[in-house]
Amino acid sequence: MDKQEQYQHVFQNLDALCEGEPDDIALMATMACELYHGLDHFHWVGFYRVIDESTLKIGPYQGTHGCLTINFSRGVCGQCAREKRLINIPDVTQIPHHIACSSSTRSELVLPILKKDGSLLAVLDIDSNDVQAFDCIDEQHLEQVQRFFRS
Repeated sequence: MDKQEQYQHVFQNLDALCEGEPDDIALMATMACELYHGLDHFHWVGFYRVIDESTLKIGPYQGTHGCLTINFSRGVCGQCAREKRLINIPDVTQIPHHIACSSSTRSELVLPILKKDGSLLAVLDIDSNDVQAFDCIDEQHLEQVQRFFRS
């Protein structure tokens, strides 16, 4: 299956599994599982939840252990939380502020998850052990995750 087909399959599953689910944690857990198992180039998938005005705390994830707490002032996840925009890092070794929760991570894609009112609920962090693992196809498809939290 190519990348487009993998995404189509994942989002068909998510539509069926998440329909009508109001609980954010249940949605995050289901999405982390489907994305991790559904995309070949995803080696860690998880949500970091906003717990106060400057702190992210690990939420549902799939893969090896993640960082437990990330301040908005640190790392790519913190940058995403501050700027509320998708960040695609082709090679994490070239980013001095990257937090290495796993020594095998080579690229990272992080996107904000916003509540209906526009405030930040969480960031979705996806890591790959491959350099330049993420492209515009990933960015376009992953932005669809947001719609599950705004319905």
